[in-house]
Amino acid sequence: MSRLWRASPLTYGALIAAAVLSVFPIYWMFVVASRSSDAMGQLPPPVTPGGNLGANISRLFANADAYFLTGLINSAIVATTVTVSVVFFSSLAGFAFAKLRFRGSNALLMVIIATMMVPTQLGIIPLYMLMTKLNLNDRLPAVIMPALVTGFGVFMMRQYAGQAVSNELIEAARVDGCGTARIYWNVVLPALRPAAAVLGLLTFMTTWNDFLWPYAVLNDPENPTVQLSLRALSDGYYQDMSQVFTGTAIATLPLLLVFVLFGRQIIGGIMEGAVKA
Repeated sequence: MSRLWRASPLTYGALIAAAVLSVFPIYWMFVVASRSSDAMGQLPPPVTPGGNLGANISRLFANADAYFLTGLINSAIVATTVTVSVVFFSSLAGFAFAKLRFRGSNALLMVIIATMMVPTQLGIIPLYMLMTKLNLNDRLPAVIMPALVTGFGVFMMRQYAGQAVSNELIEAARVDGCGTARIYWNVVLPALRPAAAVLGLLTFMTTWNDFLWPYAVLNDPENPTVQLSLRALSDGYYQDMSQVFTGTAIATLPLLLVFVLFGRQIIGGIMEGAVKA
């Protein structure tokens, strides 16, 4: 039995190779961000950091066409608001679908699942018309509102709540005099924390990296998200690749920070779900 779980040198070699192939593009992005633009055309390409990172960052934030600092702030506001909203409403709806009995729950759940089958591109024109009627175009609420809750989040939290929260625990809380809201806040939400961490990370990454909807609804170049700022850096006949890579590296740092801060809970949630499955 112990021989079954013992990794061979070939396994370790394959894992190391996969790790190097995964990490090297990110590392090389930071290498180019610390060098001048001619580093892109060097043969062989440089693999060690240079000394121009500070100058590249200064030029990036001084770029009058990109509004990169504004893009970072806007993306942080949008991604944080959407993540908190999705986790809260998805966990609340997931608890209701998994543990509460009400008429039409199965039909309503099927409608929510059906929304996951509709491509995002099909909803852009109706959403744009709706935001125009609400006078929200070129404003951050137009980016935030359509993403406040997702069908995937509701379905994911419903499946996890059905396994992680026992009916006996809810009944014991009701016997102690807890209402539905208090049961959700004090009993259900702590039990859903691993799944909420996974959903929060996926939502934050998706919202932070979203380009299509902000590009459609934010027409003011002075009020971009970070992805629109990166697009502005890439526009024009001449592209300063050191600025592009510097902006991409800075835009990647919040994602890495979120994963480092919540990585343990995320991995724990994935492993717990795998064991329960």
